[in-house]
Amino acid sequence: MRGLIFTGDRVAEVRDFDQLDPGPGEVRVKIRSSGMCGSDLNTYRKPASDLANTVKRPGHEPCGEIEAVGAGVTEVQIGDRVIVHHYLGCGHCRYCRQGYNQLCLNPGPDNLYYGGSEHGGHGESLICAARVCVRLPDELSFDEGAMVACGTSTAYLGLTKMDISGRDTIAIFGQGPVGLAGTMLAKAMGSRVIAVDLSDARLQLGRDAGADELVNPKYGDVTEQIKALTHGEGADASLEAAGAQATRKASCTSVKVFGRTAWVGEQGEVVLQPTPDIIHRHLTIHGSWTVSMFGLEETAQFVVDRKIPLQNMVTERVDIENAVDAYQRFDKQDTGKMVISWD
Repeated sequence: MRGLIFTGDRVAEVRDFDQLDPGPGEVRVKIRSSGMCGSDLNTYRKPASDLANTVKRPGHEPCGEIEAVGAGVTEVQIGDRVIVHHYLGCGHCRYCRQGYNQLCLNPGPDNLYYGGSEHGGHGESLICAARVCVRLPDELSFDEGAMVACGTSTAYLGLTKMDISGRDTIAIFGQGPVGLAGTMLAKAMGSRVIAVDLSDARLQLGRDAGADELVNPKYGDVTEQIKALTHGEGADASLEAAGAQATRKASCTSVKVFGRTAWVGEQGEVVLQPTPDIIHRHLTIHGSWTVSMFGLEETAQFVVDRKIPLQNMVTERVDIENAVDAYQRFDKQDTGKMVISWD
């Protein structure tokens, strides 16, 4: 089977891998779509010396069909369409029982990360635990399932933590795949959306996704631009999906008193002044890391019920043999969603 790995210094390579059979409690998923996520770029950009012994396929947004099952598997059967939740915890601690495998309290051999410590979706098939497979609704394509697997559900959880509704104006920082999904979801929740990005191309994607207003930091202070669009007060809420110091800071300063923000963008640092930036403004900051298995199910059903056109986010689909060049384009961070597809 063919699969992609990162070798460091912004270089990827497609290689041959053995196709394995699932063990007890495991399944083999025939991958039909594997999303390229902004967090993949953190590994893609690492020095080659950091990845010298890496042979694991990336891709933590896998979606496909069950093509083989191991002994004792009862959760799914051959032919089922599934989204893979890319974390496996012990299955027994309080957080695993809530579906938050990534928060497992018991470090050990069961703490696996598909697309990191274990092979991910950037290959023709994937061996994973049957219990991390979430059924893909018939109404959704495999591409849409791949988006729900991480990026879209990450945005969904951040928005629901803030209880976004039609009463809100929300500023969404970053119109890459996660922020763009946030724009679509927030509109479906009834909110007025201000899309923020440095890329005019991505801002246009935000407009196409339903954003009511566009803000580009190149044309002036972001906080002041957002205040000008909100009667001088600031937005009711913000979603930070860029993971940069400037956007994290602005996500706080651009919301009104008693405002709230959710941070879902990974990496980076930020410096805030507790008294003027947080305490005296009664600011609520939500940290939000991916989603639970039940959150995957909820996100997928929300997309179906609200008829959210996630497929419109996809700006490029490539096969595995062209994935190396695709990552070079994705690395420029001016595209919408890019997926590796086997359809």
